[in-house]
This record gives sequence, structure tokens and C-alpha cells, in this order.
Amino acid sequence: MSVTSTRSIRIVGDSALLVECASLSEVMALHRGLSERPESVIDVVPAARTILVTVARHSELEPVRRWLAEAALVTESPGAAAETVFIDVHYDGADLADVARYTGLSERELIACHTRSTWRVAFGGFAPGFAYLVTDHERLSVPRRNSPRTEVPAGSVALAGGFAGVYPRASPGGWQLIGHTDADLWNVEREHPALLEPGVVVAFREAS
Repeated sequence: MSVTSTRSIRIVGDSALLVECASLSEVMALHRGLSERPESVIDVVPAARTILVTVARHSELEPVRRWLAEAALVTESPGAAAETVFIDVHYDGADLADVARYTGLSERELIACHTRSTWRVAFGGFAPGFAYLVTDHERLSVPRRNSPRTEVPAGSVALAGGFAGVYPRASPGGWQLIGHTDADLWNVEREHPALLEPGVVVAFREAS
């Protein structure tokens, strides 16, 4: 899949740059192209249409801006190696039947589609440890609930729009719940607290 760059770059405050892209696909391709970073870059944070880059010093903004302007878009080949995180899911979500009806699948077919799809972390947000996952088809693209829940249990596996996600802690939410997992999504005792970081491949497995 080819991705065309339409990026624009803006200075944000004294020590950050915001790269604005036309699509999530461009964000993901550019984020892969930024894997080799100048020493002055502190953090690279992708979102749905932007990438925020923070630097150590104001004087480094212009060199980093040039680096961002020249960075290549990297569209991963099918055989490219990537870190894969496996998440075991109990498919007992309150919205499983509704999602199945919406997609025109049976519940078993829905579970099979969810587990056979290759998901990738596009970006994080909403809550610490919450990752927005995308796949290469639209079969599991479903709308948010008309009425959000005041509390969604921690570990809930959900779908909304073209994304899948796992709630790292109990919180309000409007996504469609299809199951739950015991995976530890956010743990500050780990070197990398978030289990699911941008670029990681996620494989869902049905828990026995």
C-alpha cells in the first residue's frame, strides 16, 4: 500500500514540533520512518492525524524540523518482523450479540474474525495504557454505542469505528464490548508501563 506525504510541521511552545498529516495511514508510515532519532529528540507521540515531537533544547528545533521534513514514509512489507503481543480474550462482552448482528456475522464468526485479524497499535490515548488498534479490513468497523456506559470494567475488549481497544482500568466509555482479558495493560513497575505501544502488532486469542 502506497502512502503519499502531505505533512506540515508547526512549532509548539519552546521545545516541541507538531507534524500534521492527512490520514492515519500517513501518521503510521511516518512514525515507522522516525525509528532512528537524533539524540536531541526526547519523545515522539503519534495520534490520529498528528505526531508530536519534543526536543531537549529550543536550539534543536530547526535541525529536528529538517529531520521531520526529510523523513521517509515506511510502509511495512508483509514479511517484515515486528513485535507481537498476544492477548487472551474471554468473548463474553455485553455487546457481543449486537455487534454480531451489526456486522452480519454469527457470534462465532465474529470471534473468528477478531482473532484471525492482525491488529496494530496506531496510537495511544484516552487513558494511560489505552491503545487504538487498527486492522487492514473494515468488517469489524462498528459505531459507538448511542448511550455510553458510566463504567466499563477494566480489561474490557471493545470495538468502535475502525478501532479495537482494551480498557486498562474501569472508566466511562461508549465502545461496544465484546469480551474481557486479564492482561495487564498498564503497570508503572515495568520499564515500559504500557503493554501496547505504537507500532506493536497485537494478536487476540480466545481464552480456553
